[in-house]
Amino acid sequence: MKVMDGGICSVKGVRSYGIKPGKMGLAVIVAEGNAAGVFTRNKVIAAPLIVTRDALEKNGKLAAIIANSGNANAFTGEEGLADAREMASILAGKLGVDSDLIGVASTGVIGRKLDVGWIDDNIDEVVCSLTSSPQGNSKAARAIMTTDTVPKMAAVELSSGICIGGIAKGSGMIEPNMGTMLGFVYTDAEVDSDVLDSCLKKAVDKTFNMIVVDGDTSTNDMVLLTATGASEVRPDIDEFQQGLESILTDLAKQIAKDGEGATRLIEAQVRGAVSLEDARLVAKAIVRSPLVKSAIFGKDPNWGRVVAAAGYSGADVDQTKISLAFSNGSDSAVLVDNGKIISEDIEMLGKLSSIMGSPEVIIRVNLDVGDSSATAWGCDLTYDYVRINAEYTT
Repeated sequence: MKVMDGGICSVKGVRSYGIKPGKMGLAVIVAEGNAAGVFTRNKVIAAPLIVTRDALEKNGKLAAIIANSGNANAFTGEEGLADAREMASILAGKLGVDSDLIGVASTGVIGRKLDVGWIDDNIDEVVCSLTSSPQGNSKAARAIMTTDTVPKMAAVELSSGICIGGIAKGSGMIEPNMGTMLGFVYTDAEVDSDVLDSCLKKAVDKTFNMIVVDGDTSTNDMVLLTATGASEVRPDIDEFQQGLESILTDLAKQIAKDGEGATRLIEAQVRGAVSLEDARLVAKAIVRSPLVKSAIFGKDPNWGRVVAAAGYSGADVDQTKISLAFSNGSDSAVLVDNGKIISEDIEMLGKLSSIMGSPEVIIRVNLDVGDSSATAWGCDLTYDYVRINAEYTT
């Protein structure tokens, strides 16, 4: 598997572009083919998701995606649905395709009317600038950012020669359930829609559904996967699954690392669980815990908070069997072994504090009650998270 530059524009058959002159942004991605999507499980579901989900159920294909940032078009009723359909219609008219082949995505403030006029006024600039160059990828990735500080993109080429690429946005309001804030993934492989759907759901469960910034599930969570077929290669599905999971893992970690106000990426590795569900419960409880996240921000060696999170996660846990270690990838501090505290001396706590100050903090937990494992990603909880969200609309 070879890492590629260019994100979605590394994929044959994809053109994209975007603009972001201020808080509002607009992106268009043109690539026709079989498609699948996963969507939020929040019962307040934004209008663009309803429109896109209906389009996929009807056709199993997409010809293009139009996405705006700055306004979520969520909790906007029938008017919001009409506005989302109008977005699709505007782009369909420019491309000469059926509006039922247009995916629609929005991100931003919930409960405010979408300015469709602004989209109509700016669509020509985006469509006329569509390109398959890396610039098209970066422009689209930046256009969908809200509180993100960096664009998120990834691409790989498999041994068969096919490419998989993706862009995503997400920084706050992150604990996806069958989606992320926004994710657009493409491949030039020949893959049927039902296979794409199965592969995407499996990959999302292992990646986007294992990240937590603040524990809030957005109304606009959406991941779309489109296969252009431009390589004319029908891939080995196991290899394709591996490539897709690689891309989504990369994007998921980028989202967690760029959590609102974050200074550190947290990776929770849990093994020895009774079941996969239990392993996931513990891993997500750790990266969700405000106390764990705050301790890592402050480099406070208060490791007991991790054990507490495992205990309340809902998983089968035996406190006499738990082992715990912290690592930064090169150095590690073993704190608990089979329920017994290894060391409480100042030297060990100082080593732990140093590890907790690293850009990436790995928390390893062995429950030793089974054979299942899972990994989750999150970030520290900082003063800036409160500031960003206290001032979000002002």
